Amino acid sequence: MSEAITRRLVARGRVQGVWFRESMRREAERLELRGWVRNRPDGSVEAVVQGRLASVEAIVHWARRGPEAAEVVGLEVFIESHEACAGFEKRPDG
Repeated sequence: MSEAITRRLVARGRVQGVWFRESMRREAERLELRGWVRNRPDGSVEAVVQGRLASVEAIVHWARRGPEAAEVVGLEVFIESHEACAGFEKRPDG
């Protein structure tokens, strides 16, 4: 992989119980990203995505709206240092 960047995303709104995590996992795999996604106790969804700049930008754009049933009202994007990730996984709630 060329120079990889890492971002942590926190999506807020109606993002749990609407297939957000599974949809994000599929989109991340399509974009050849590594990382993980999980539900948070406060009702948000958190993800760490790592890959090529264009692919990370594409998933950030996707996460601003999420899957069809979601209603994303806010997306925070944080610059992260490289976290070694292999593949993309749904993690247990955390």
